Amino acid sequence: MFVKQTLRGFVAASLLPSYDRARFFFFTYCCPAMTPAINAAQKAGIPYRIHEYTHDAGSPSYGEEAAHKLQIKPDRVFKTLVVEIDNQQFAAGIVPVSRQLDLKRMARALNTKKAAMATAHDAERMTGYVLGGISPLGQKKRLATIIDGSAATFATIFVSGGRRGLELELAPADLARLTGARFAAINK
Repeated sequence: MFVKQTLRGFVAASLLPSYDRARFFFFTYCCPAMTPAINAAQKAGIPYRIHEYTHDAGSPSYGEEAAHKLQIKPDRVFKTLVVEIDNQQFAAGIVPVSRQLDLKRMARALNTKKAAMATAHDAERMTGYVLGGISPLGQKKRLATIIDGSAATFATIFVSGGRRGLELELAPADLARLTGARFAAINK
């Protein structure tokens, strides 16, 4: 009997009906690992593309590494940054990897007095993702989200697919719809 270990435990592939066995092998060997972000895009039925690359643990910037390895202009690759706002509330800002998040503009876009970068621990706890793989889609807790207005100038943009070395390419309008985000100038 052939046994394949999966994230949900052991599956005895030889015990599955032939149709399910074919699906098991297809998704195990032909498709990249599904993440909550990919699942969210797939469930919503939006057009998207998956781009994978080998992550270098020594790279100083996850987003710039993605742009370089995928040979994309850094202005089209967007990072998701988690900020803390009033009363221990959190929100996400999506900005190009070539720019920085302007915390004053972010606070203004969220109609709050102040915004500060969340700690790495809080960002991971709120989203369910590790640093360098924080995706705006499929987060553990849906955060108020602001997308930098520069995203609207592109037909498609790249955001993290939920792990380091995995990017999703999708339309900015679809990203805004799935996250409930608004567009605003939040970079500097």
